[in-house]
Amino acid sequence: MSKPLVLIVEDEADIADLIEFHLAREGYQTSVASSGIAALDAVSDEEPALILLDIMLPDLDGLEVCRRLKASSATEQIPIIMVSAKGEESDVVVGLELGADDYVAKPFSPRVLLARTRAVLRRHQAAPAPDGSAIEHLGVRIDPQRHEVRVNGDPISLTLTEHRLLEYLAARPGFVRTRDQIVSAVRGEGTVLSSRAVDVHVASLRRKLGDHSSIIETVRGVGYRLADPDSVVTT
Repeated sequence: MSKPLVLIVEDEADIADLIEFHLAREGYQTSVASSGIAALDAVSDEEPALILLDIMLPDLDGLEVCRRLKASSATEQIPIIMVSAKGEESDVVVGLELGADDYVAKPFSPRVLLARTRAVLRRHQAAPAPDGSAIEHLGVRIDPQRHEVRVNGDPISLTLTEHRLLEYLAARPGFVRTRDQIVSAVRGEGTVLSSRAVDVHVASLRRKLGDHSSIIETVRGVGYRLADPDSVVTT
């Protein structure tokens, strides 16, 4: 059985060829679009399982392509990985707010790109956990119904905000969450939270997690995500 179709949206031919080579070697079907309009046309012709979307494109940029895809009920569920130069971190944040699932910074390692591709596809193919069910992840168990977090079986004491923050990240491991997304998800009755205060709560949460603090990964200039074992690349 062949692997899913990945649409590569990239206007630099050498980069597109590099991505296509490594994906094809792993058995993925691929197609390439060199502009924003061409990308939208390609999606309408054949829906891909995943889109690798460069931000800097001729005609429509990647952000506008992402916005249009996520605004349509026919294409909103297609996972998107933004591909960005390091100087475009603010654009990456916008892309994630629009609904992109992850991002890879240029220059990128092909191994990292493949790992992220596998992880995003796996997450989208997996059935979501029932609401309120406990989440087990890398030695940490989060139980929303009991409002309890255990590390290697031992309970730890968290504040309401810390618990909500960890639960939000754990709901979709590997997905990048911006600070503003975290604020929107975590804010509730009795919770006062600003974008910058998120960093303080994360630091406190990491201290309480102890040896498991690395479960929360910082995505520089963007936000945080819970580590996804399937996207870890070892050297």
